[in-house]
Amino acid sequence: MAFKDIIRVPQDRIGVIVGRNGKVRKRIEELTNVKLDIDSEGIVTISSPSGTEDPILAWKARDIVRAIARGFSPKNAMTLIDEDAMLLVISLRDVVGTSPNQIKRVAGRIIGENGRTRRVIEQVTETKLAVYGRTISIIGMNPGLDYARRAIDMLIAGAPHSAVYARLENMRRDMNRQRAELWEETDL
Repeated sequence: MAFKDIIRVPQDRIGVIVGRNGKVRKRIEELTNVKLDIDSEGIVTISSPSGTEDPILAWKARDIVRAIARGFSPKNAMTLIDEDAMLLVISLRDVVGTSPNQIKRVAGRIIGENGRTRRVIEQVTETKLAVYGRTISIIGMNPGLDYARRAIDMLIAGAPHSAVYARLENMRRDMNRQRAELWEETDL
């Protein structure tokens, strides 16, 4: 069974997906065993030959292309090749409506002053965030991905930044406790 998917990419992100001398595109093709056809209109066709040993890699290729299209650097997008890493895209249009001013205001709240809020969310939850156009995208592994989503939902709902930071600290403690329990279980 062959895999084929078509993704629409913003014009200004086509060059990033291709990369200098096609390096990014070649790297994605090598890692995921797919073929990428990219046209100048921003249509990316991802296809994998029939009989491919791991069809999940084609889905990973799709996620990598989507991540780059949503504003991530190729380096950060390539982390999706890890089987536990996931991409989550939140449409601000769906959450706050179509008003450009509302979208801009909420995106500004998530980024924070000089990027502080975004940086804090990334560091505490061990994820990567990209605010691009009308979307917020997150790359990470659970439980960090879920915690980052919760923090962003709080900011969208209008919670004060101080409350979000306090909640993130609780989330960090939970993550550390889960890690410690995991290590204790493996020591048995």
